[in-house]
Amino acid sequence: MQISAKTFRNIGLIGRPDKSSVVDTLCLIHDHILSLGLHPVFDAETAELVPHENTQTVSRHLLGEVVDLVIVVGGDGSLLHAARALVKYHTPVIGVNRGRLGFLTDITPAEAIYKLDQVLQGHFQLDRRFLLEMEIRTGNEVVYNAIALNDVVLHSGKSVHMLDFELNIDGQYVYRQHSDGLIVSTPTGSTAYALSGGGPIVHPGMDAIALVPMHPHTLSSRPIIVGGQSEIKIRIRENRVLPMVSADGQHSVSLNIGDCLHIRKHPFKLILLHPPGYDFYMACRTKLGWNQDFDSLQQQD
Repeated sequence: MQISAKTFRNIGLIGRPDKSSVVDTLCLIHDHILSLGLHPVFDAETAELVPHENTQTVSRHLLGEVVDLVIVVGGDGSLLHAARALVKYHTPVIGVNRGRLGFLTDITPAEAIYKLDQVLQGHFQLDRRFLLEMEIRTGNEVVYNAIALNDVVLHSGKSVHMLDFELNIDGQYVYRQHSDGLIVSTPTGSTAYALSGGGPIVHPGMDAIALVPMHPHTLSSRPIIVGGQSEIKIRIRENRVLPMVSADGQHSVSLNIGDCLHIRKHPFKLILLHPPGYDFYMACRTKLGWNQDFDSLQQQD
């Protein structure tokens, strides 16, 4: 798919206006888009809380069909939510950070207009991120499915009991494990929950999936990196509690004994646009505090 600034005429706006700062940034961007002679379109959920009248609104699940570009204002969670709705339309997305970390929403509010102008003029870096799709199967029947940009997480809910499950990759038996669960992460998600669980940071350009055990009973259980084309199957054994699974931290769904959780790469990729100068390693230094001690020492000198 060819991405060109000439195609950016209808601009979608998405945010979670639970903070006045998010609303302020959305309104600023909306007015700027109008001043450029372009056409802003709010998703319906966002429009309810933004004080703008006579603006076009479209449901989030249809927004990608009618716009050429989507600007998400908020944290990474806002972009995750938008990505799942937009990915099937191949609609490019830009993130303006009004959250905490901002690995995905990488434009700061102070530079939002300047950076957006760069992108709208055709100066951007194109970044394609793959998602995971998961299915819960009871026998041969698919009873639930979902997609995730960050991760699919098997967990025990609020229980303190460990889970008992079997892991197979590409039809090969890997292990039976007792643990609090398993995080199956994309490279995008490697700097999220998987990182907290002791997983590696995976460069977003890698075609790989990380499997990170959560508090395994066997200390030799370590994260595994497999190819992005791998088919992952988790079979649920008898447990004292019902295991749960969630995609990108959405509502959890329970699994029964004998159910199988199938995870593989989703056929469509999310198209992220970054303004010039984006650097993944700089994002790691900034968001994760790399060099912090050295930088403070240099300031003291």
